[in-house]
Amino acid sequence: MSLRLSPHESATDRAGSKNQPLPGLNPGRLANLMRQAVRRCRLDLSGAVVVTEAATGAYAVTPILAAMAEASKVFAVARPSRHGTVRDVVDQTNAVALAAKVPGVVEVITELTSEIIARADVLTNSGHVRPIDRRMVGHMKPTAVIPLMYESWEFRDSDVDLAACRERGIPVAGTNERHPEVDVFSYLGMMAVKLLLDAGVSIYRSRILVLCDNPFESYIRRGLVVAGASVNSVADLGGEVSCEEVDAIVVAQRPGGQPVIGPRQAGLIAERFPGVVVAQFWGDLDRDALDRAGVVYWPEQAPKLGHMGVLPSDIGPEAIVRLQAGGLKVAEVLRRKTQGEENPEWEYLDVI
Repeated sequence: MSLRLSPHESATDRAGSKNQPLPGLNPGRLANLMRQAVRRCRLDLSGAVVVTEAATGAYAVTPILAAMAEASKVFAVARPSRHGTVRDVVDQTNAVALAAKVPGVVEVITELTSEIIARADVLTNSGHVRPIDRRMVGHMKPTAVIPLMYESWEFRDSDVDLAACRERGIPVAGTNERHPEVDVFSYLGMMAVKLLLDAGVSIYRSRILVLCDNPFESYIRRGLVVAGASVNSVADLGGEVSCEEVDAIVVAQRPGGQPVIGPRQAGLIAERFPGVVVAQFWGDLDRDALDRAGVVYWPEQAPKLGHMGVLPSDIGPEAIVRLQAGGLKVAEVLRRKTQGEENPEWEYLDVI
């Protein structure tokens, strides 16, 4: 494992950290989960040069999965963040690669140069790689592919310049997260449970209103019902709601240009459901409007615009391993398609 530091990285970024992963994130367990995922998805990136991100915690698995799938070289972009320093990222990547028996394949970098982009057969739409803008696309080889690493309906224009990709003939596709060998959506209910427990709502015998306008609804509902809640669902707050008393509202609405809970919705919530807890699963909240209306919410600190209030990694690494393996499988399928193979496990793709 080598580390290439950019000239702009500070000494602090290189210093060690006291951050310690949870027991469920130990390298041996991550390696076992990744081996299962590679087998389950029949993941094969033989000979490919992959550019992806390097990160800490559950997201440390992404470059290692590519290496386990026989990629010839993996460049993994690291950035210092609240989750750890670059040194933390390198140490965790090293440890997981060693446990997975793929040392020497992954190179952690802090600067994504045009030369590295030009070598890539696969460029993942991962946090430290994006935005994949017109300039970046211009450096890519015409046979390269871009997996979104999530479902296409979640696409944000700021992530990838689709017009530039289409002009160059570079295929882009999302992951079918509901494919039985990926099955990430089945973890959404447990994520809602985690969100509410952290907010101080016990769930069992609680009355929960799920405010959801997308395919998450049935999975969130099922998880809460299994945990013992009484659950009602609506797509918006404008119509009739079939419950008079509610302990918590789980907001899981597709983000748009405006907060999904703004002044009007905050006023409705305060009027209809005094004392309720608003839990942000997905979709932006106008926290100032909620404060003015006297409505409490969770999490207290807003995630980035368009991002989730609870992450798959908050409940352990399993969903992340499945999600990242599924995203890399999309890259494999796109590559096989560009090489002329007919119907190469197309069901893993969510076409954008």
